[in-house]
Amino acid sequence: MTTTERGPEEQDLAFSVFAKACPSRRTLEHVTGRWGGLTLGALYEGSLRFNELRRRVDGVSEKMLSQTLHALERDGLVHREAQPTNPPRVDYELTPLGREVAERLLSLIHCVEDSMDTVLRARERYDETRGAR
Repeated sequence: MTTTERGPEEQDLAFSVFAKACPSRRTLEHVTGRWGGLTLGALYEGSLRFNELRRRVDGVSEKMLSQTLHALERDGLVHREAQPTNPPRVDYELTPLGREVAERLLSLIHCVEDSMDTVLRARERYDETRGAR
């Protein structure tokens, strides 16, 4: 349901990502999905062209990056700037909301990266106790 579709009495209701029908859940999926989070993190460093972004987010396919950028642009997190040049030039950058979200994601990313020694030891212990490899 869009903001314009909601009646005046509904516009003051708080959003809850835990409610199945809440539109915030879809945005959270866009932000926290593998490619969304990495794309936002990469764009935090500054404006990038599509292929620069694709190289920065190692492993993402052209199709997935395109879909991710469309979703993030629709959610107001990424701004797409098409330059009328030949060949065409398209730059992507974070909006103010996108920067705020990316800052929080980068804190989580850095926490995970900094904890990887502990994570790897935990995985090893888990696998040893379960006989898996």
